[in-house]
Amino acid sequence: MVGNQKLLVIIASSDREKVLTALMYARNTVKFGWLEDVKVMFFGPAENLLVSDEAVSHEAQILADVVEPIACKFIADRDEISPQIEELGVTVDYVGTRIADLLKEGYVPMVW
Repeated sequence: MVGNQKLLVIIASSDREKVLTALMYARNTVKFGWLEDVKVMFFGPAENLLVSDEAVSHEAQILADVVEPIACKFIADRDEISPQIEELGVTVDYVGTRIADLLKEGYVPMVW
């Protein structure tokens, strides 16, 4: 493989259709091996969508079967939704330094 093979998918939108598209793209990238390594982070408004929208919740659970998605602990705790996010198979942890470290490691960010 040529070029950068590391992708960081940051899902931050409150737009349901954007989030569903991001989840599908991340899942298929892993499933079909389009890139070598894929990391997925939920951040901001997308976290509330994770627990309030049934289709988004379902797709996040499917994604969690192929990659370990992580949601921002600060926002999840602030909005009191950490337990619901974790029930979907999404890890809740601080993501600020993780995102910075992944960028330093050469991951290409794709923000939805």
